[in-house]
Amino acid sequence: MNKEIVGVLLVALAGFLAGGVYATWKTAKLMAGALLLATLLAIGGAVAWFVG
Repeated sequence: MNKEIVGVLLVALAGFLAGGVYATWKTAKLMAGALLLATLLAIGGAVAWFVG
């Protein structure tokens, strides 16, 4: 698989997860926190993938 495709997919996953954080923040703060952590991991993975 192309290096850029994996990075773009990780960024897309981070965007999807960020939408989940936004949608669940008012009703389920614990779940929103878990989604936020997953979002940050996906962003970090994308950055590491592009740099490495």
